[in-house]
Amino acid sequence: MIKQEKIDYWLKSAEYDWMVAGHLFEKGDYAYSLFFGHLTIEKILKAIFVSKFDEHPPFTHRLTYLAEKMELVLSPEKHELLEIITDFNLESRYPDEKFSFYKRCTKEFAGENIKKIEEIRGWLLQQAQ
Repeated sequence: MIKQEKIDYWLKSAEYDWMVAGHLFEKGDYAYSLFFGHLTIEKILKAIFVSKFDEHPPFTHRLTYLAEKMELVLSPEKHELLEIITDFNLESRYPDEKFSFYKRCTKEFAGENIKKIEEIRGWLLQQAQ
């Protein structure tokens, strides 16, 4: 694949995951809507990585690591948000015995965080151009 095809792959996949996040939220599966929100951001970051370096992105789910590897300038708020969104990946995939993350994932909690994901998603898409 040529560079643009790789970038398009990541962005198209991110777009699909964002659609899935919305469907899951609508159906009341808040934990997994946040998980797919994480996937969306991860894939946009990987598209930016390919755009900058024309290399396969690192095999990681840590969003701040990806941003740091490509020297993406983040405000402290955006850096913290990427850390929080990374937790949605880990906590939904590897729940503890008491499923505390699932209990925290009320409609309000998920809705607030989906909005934050949407904001950083828009900012990252601008960076991808």
